[in-house]
Amino acid sequence: MNEFNFSVPQNIIVGRGSMAKLPEVAKKMGGKHAFIISGPHLKKMGLVEKAAESLRAEGILVDDFTDIEGNPSVTTVEAATEAFQASGADFIVAFGGGSPMDVAKAVGVVAKYGGSITEYEGAHKVPGKIIPLVALPTTAGTGSEVTAFSVITDHSRDYKLTVFSYELLPAYAILDADLITTAPASVAAACGIDAFIHAEEAYISTAASPFSDAMAEKAMELIGENIRRFVANRTDVEAAEAMMVGSLFAGIAFSFARLGNVHAMSHPVSAFFDVPHGVANAVLLPVVAEYNALADHGRYYKIYNYISEIPVYEDEFEPMMLVDAIRSLCKAIGIPANLTEAINQAGKTGSISRETIEEKIEAMAADAMKSGNIAVNPRSSRQCDIEMLYRKAL
Repeated sequence: MNEFNFSVPQNIIVGRGSMAKLPEVAKKMGGKHAFIISGPHLKKMGLVEKAAESLRAEGILVDDFTDIEGNPSVTTVEAATEAFQASGADFIVAFGGGSPMDVAKAVGVVAKYGGSITEYEGAHKVPGKIIPLVALPTTAGTGSEVTAFSVITDHSRDYKLTVFSYELLPAYAILDADLITTAPASVAAACGIDAFIHAEEAYISTAASPFSDAMAEKAMELIGENIRRFVANRTDVEAAEAMMVGSLFAGIAFSFARLGNVHAMSHPVSAFFDVPHGVANAVLLPVVAEYNALADHGRYYKIYNYISEIPVYEDEFEPMMLVDAIRSLCKAIGIPANLTEAINQAGKTGSISRETIEEKIEAMAADAMKSGNIAVNPRSSRQCDIEMLYRKAL
């Protein structure tokens, strides 16, 4: 057993209607002026104003910034930081999916310590506590409300940079399943499979520990039992709540065990082609799972029974059965069949040929190799291996 340690220093609230506890949480933090960081969709739906009104009713001032795009950029972090500083707010509410959470964490760093978020890229470069942060997730997927990461796109180099520090952890996370029941099926699928991959990669990581395993196993159980139900019917609140809690546990798992080749490879796909993060992960997962099968030491069997609709006994199982089960799940929930299809679905400038994508593979593989997740993938990988996996995913 590897030496390991863990601490979960956050306050986590789970339950339907728990968004109403936001003012109470703010007061516990000593907050007097909130700055809500969210996206345009939640603004349009009136949810940002609903959160703001609940705070104002308790005498708390509120400002907001809702110009957050998918795969948020360094420029967006700069604009949000400027707006935060101009507001005079003393705490941040990260309200939405992974993108608002990533921006909120980055703003919390830059507003406190100055400079550009690019200066904090890498591990443990945040010098201390950031601006106090409350996380209200509206997707069941990223687990960002309990992770020590902020991922921001630097368009000057077509690169997704990662800031890793336990100082980024929100002081409070409020999980209200009512907030995810209006998600489109495509969003529920992409976010749900992303959460599953967080747990799966943490579970087979060479940095896994009994603590991260416990979180990952429960996450895979909850997600495996509920993802099909939730994608089929987002108003199934029981399934929605299970997905949110599964995502939470998966986030804790990978905060301690890290991830693997899937996430290392998906970030360049999003940076180069603006593919949604969860979709990029899902398309790459079966290809990487097949590659990693050589290193399996019994864990594929457990993962298989979490997601397969037809459980098997251990003496009946072969590792490639998991690859087939992953492909079956992805197909059932509407994930694109391959990387070319995913890139073209995300494209805003017309069709992109396979040949054009192939031209970027060497550069994407070079960026993937910069990820610390490569080092904990169960099967050792060189850049040529990553290039081969990209080509197989096309």
